[in-house]
Amino acid sequence: MHFALTEEQEAIQDMARRFAADELAPHAAEWDEKHYFPVDVIKKSAELGLAGIYTRDDVGGSGLGRLDAALIFEALSEGCTSTAAFISIHNMCTWMIDRFGSEDVRQKWCPKLTSMELLASYCLTEPGAGSDAAALKTRAVRDGDDYILNGSKAFISGAGASDVYVVMARTGEDGPRGISTVLVEKGTPGFSFGAPERKMGWNSQPTAVVSFEDCRIPVANRIGEEGDGFKFAMMGLDGGRLNIAACSLGTANGALRAALDYTNERQAFGKPLNQQQALQFKLADMATELEAARVMLYQAAWKLDQKTPDATRHCAMAKRFVTDAGFNVVNSALQMHGGYGYLRDYPLERMLRDVRVHQILEGANEIMRVIVARDLLKDYQA
Repeated sequence: MHFALTEEQEAIQDMARRFAADELAPHAAEWDEKHYFPVDVIKKSAELGLAGIYTRDDVGGSGLGRLDAALIFEALSEGCTSTAAFISIHNMCTWMIDRFGSEDVRQKWCPKLTSMELLASYCLTEPGAGSDAAALKTRAVRDGDDYILNGSKAFISGAGASDVYVVMARTGEDGPRGISTVLVEKGTPGFSFGAPERKMGWNSQPTAVVSFEDCRIPVANRIGEEGDGFKFAMMGLDGGRLNIAACSLGTANGALRAALDYTNERQAFGKPLNQQQALQFKLADMATELEAARVMLYQAAWKLDQKTPDATRHCAMAKRFVTDAGFNVVNSALQMHGGYGYLRDYPLERMLRDVRVHQILEGANEIMRVIVARDLLKDYQA
């Protein structure tokens, strides 16, 4: 059992850390305050190969693995959690097209996505179908060489700004086997966006409802075969869950460092806060929780790379544990800052607002428990 990173992985991690420090961290507070979507900076990440991290190299991808991606998003989120998360979503979309699309579809879309000439958004959740994603109502009806889409999707990151949308729509029967995956281009007649959502966090990326009203798209925009879309969506979410867990871990790393710095500088009762045993114990617990989270995340990413039979269970375990641990560490770091942690002069309150949603999206943590429990109990069910 080998826990050390390879030299290549260390170089990848260092590259992502430099990008986060130079391009993300200096602007994160301003982007949050002004609700600014930094498309120009996001597109710079493509120059480093971060727009198609685990997409194949013949279409411009980097051809890396899920552990490499976890290292990258852990590093990026130390600069700006919200922006790193959007880059993760774009990568998930690019990978789905590369992995499941026909050769014509791959060659048409992936080079423009890996270069970030085009940005992509993922459209699964609906106003009436969140955790119960297989109950989605958006429908694509075949009409010759086209589909006609009707319905809506909710909480779509990048809505209105992205150029292409990976949409799960019902082409057949009720339930998961009736769902297909199609691509919808921005500007297609009948495709529209709602007003930007007013959110607690993730303010450096837009979120809105997207709607389809007799929206006609070519059948050639379908990814894979009819009825395979739900399977694709769930496979995409295995990796997406690891990425969002990595974003929690990286943010919490930054919060712990802020707490270490602050408790070393701040004096109370005649000595620095870090000389108070109660806070020493808290800092020790925070570091321990993050180390456990990191090991769990890296192991799950390794399992997904190796395609082990229990990879989905471990991805769900990691998503639940790491996002919960990350939130708790950020919350504890804010508490150590006292009233200053509640002020926007310090980054803790933004970190807290940004990581909170990680316990909800890519499958709520309660659903992660359902996935784990079903897998544990599968041999006991009649």
